[in-house]
Amino acid sequence: MSLTITPETTRFQQEVKLGRVLIVEDEELIRETLALALTEEGYEVITAEDGRKGLELLSKSHTSSHPSAPIFDLIILDLMLPYINGLDLCRLTRHEGSSVPILMLSAKGTETDRVVGLEVGADDYLTKPFGMRELIARCRALLRRHHRSQQQTQEAALRFHEIVLYPQECRVTIRGEEVNLSPKEFRILELFMSHPRRVWSREQLIERIWGPDFMGDSKTVDVHIRWLREKLELDPSRPEYLLTVRGFGYRFG
Repeated sequence: MSLTITPETTRFQQEVKLGRVLIVEDEELIRETLALALTEEGYEVITAEDGRKGLELLSKSHTSSHPSAPIFDLIILDLMLPYINGLDLCRLTRHEGSSVPILMLSAKGTETDRVVGLEVGADDYLTKPFGMRELIARCRALLRRHHRSQQQTQEAALRFHEIVLYPQECRVTIRGEEVNLSPKEFRILELFMSHPRRVWSREQLIERIWGPDFMGDSKTVDVHIRWLREKLELDPSRPEYLLTVRGFGYRFG
């Protein structure tokens, strides 16, 4: 492996926000060289010498931070590790719901090894020996893609005052606190927030949310609106978001 370090920090800082990198590698020389190179590039680096230590660090990150703001922005993970191998560690990380980019390193360069690594959740695969410039370039690419993906998710969110709805994640927050909604409640709110101030009749809501074959009472709409108000409004008896338009139906905002 080449140990040549050629930092290009200034240009990279213009491309993507630098973050915290976890390196899980049992070979001391490789681990320290990677840490030095990435530190000089502007990253904060934390290292682990085996899979058990790596799992401990990752478990702390899962329990102490929100998924959308993980402690680690990138994981560099060796395939062959003591105690817990890289494949299992990668699999466990994805099982916890983490989307942090993972770059897997291995002395095994066969197509099967690469495929297995990618299938368990790795985002990229680099075979030893490798050049440091190539590794840094791959780290940059992974972080750029992840950063763009997060931006797209944030841009796709529907916002109205203190309410934020994330369609792809099926979750809602109000005043920074997550609100538990039923599937029907979520779809009603999503419809309202997609068309703020539009008035919806009970019949229109039933057709959109329950479907044209719904055979129940239209009063079920009133029940779901009441439940939504109890979860979203500071004073459900004097709603600020879900308003009744007498003789017509309901509107949002």
